[in-house]
Amino acid sequence: MAIDIDKLSEAQMMMLMKKLTPKTTKYFFHTPTPKQSAFLLLDCLESLYGGSAGGGKSDALMMAALQYVDTPGYAAILFRKTYADLSLPEALMDRAKQWLAPYMQEVHWSEKKKTYTFPSGATLTFGYLDSPTDKYVYQGSAFQFIGFDELTQLTEDNYRYMFSRLRRLVSSTVPLRIRAASNPGGVGHSWVKNRFITKEEGSTRIFIPAGIDDNPYLNSEEYAKALENLDPVTQAQLRDGNWDIKKEGAIFSKDQFEIVDIVPAKAKRIRFWDFASTIPSAKNKDPDWTVGLKLALYQGIYYIEDIRRVRALPSEVENLVYQTACLDGVQCVIRIEQEPGSSGAITIDNYQRKILNKFNCKGVRATGSKILRAERASVAAGKGLIKVKSGPWIIDFFDEAEGFPDAPHDDQIDGLSGAFDEIQSKYIPYAIPIGTTKGGGSYWAGGM
Repeated sequence: MAIDIDKLSEAQMMMLMKKLTPKTTKYFFHTPTPKQSAFLLLDCLESLYGGSAGGGKSDALMMAALQYVDTPGYAAILFRKTYADLSLPEALMDRAKQWLAPYMQEVHWSEKKKTYTFPSGATLTFGYLDSPTDKYVYQGSAFQFIGFDELTQLTEDNYRYMFSRLRRLVSSTVPLRIRAASNPGGVGHSWVKNRFITKEEGSTRIFIPAGIDDNPYLNSEEYAKALENLDPVTQAQLRDGNWDIKKEGAIFSKDQFEIVDIVPAKAKRIRFWDFASTIPSAKNKDPDWTVGLKLALYQGIYYIEDIRRVRALPSEVENLVYQTACLDGVQCVIRIEQEPGSSGAITIDNYQRKILNKFNCKGVRATGSKILRAERASVAAGKGLIKVKSGPWIIDFFDEAEGFPDAPHDDQIDGLSGAFDEIQSKYIPYAIPIGTTKGGGSYWAGGM
């Protein structure tokens, strides 16, 4: 219904202006731009702001976090991927320091907790979500606002987990909000695009596109010239906010993998292990993973049936490999990526003679680059020939697959590449019935 503004009474005009003006606090560094105001007015649970570089994403996110710091009991948190990302010049923490500098006699900063506490008792905290375990730092926390800067640098699993930290008291009137800002590109490009840009029909998630021209506080001409030095793909992502273009090398998409509940019992099966050489430490908080990927093949269709993924000591890995082999059964052959040199040969010999001596186990030497090895599986996935059995591990697998080869880890893709190549061998048997249960059903073992 159209509204004739000239016919509105003074009271009606004031009510309309109130609805079109977002809640602010004195801690805002500047007046919100029209796009930032639209972002601040949203009452939906989830929203993404940005697209192009220079659109005022970080400021929009900071304003959203500060909207209710005058309300007792309010708690907000802002995330980046790493602590370094938070503390760089003009990054979130540096920006908050500039904004809140005039109020430091009333607003208190805890360096240990990375938290500002306001006169109302409300808090604004800064955190990072780098490794898959970082999210558990916040396991006992409760927030009414959770913000993510440069969301495409994060995994979907870490993003989804933080919804469990979003809660409030029954008496609270503060809205629960998840807010994010990001450009296209990065390891999380695909899942962010699917969630906010090409979202399913009926979704309440809102994307507010903003670019250089939407930010009057930026010297847009100088910034546009700086972006001209980037490669064409990155230019299109940052200058134009183009979500449909990706750099070459992103060879998997989760849309290629159909999720199924059942894998044919008669399939041939292989469990391929790729061992990591270290566990998390103070110097290396995010090392590689030991991965055992189970792949089945039946009538030309491949099924990723299970993935075991762990960071553990060698003795713990040995126990996991043995227990997994017992659960898989003797019909599932085992292949282990053999590292170069004598240490790799010793490892394989130890597993063959002492740990997996009752199973069909061999070492496999990797040849060629990781990308080249993955391309064979990528071609099959592109043809819809690789399906994935539903399970709790699929989000981590899809995150890694869509980020490959630029993601921090590629252990699951290495497992898929190795299993895919090895299962082609005629020496990997299909399952055959060797007997009948009391109920009349068949049970299976390996055979040619």
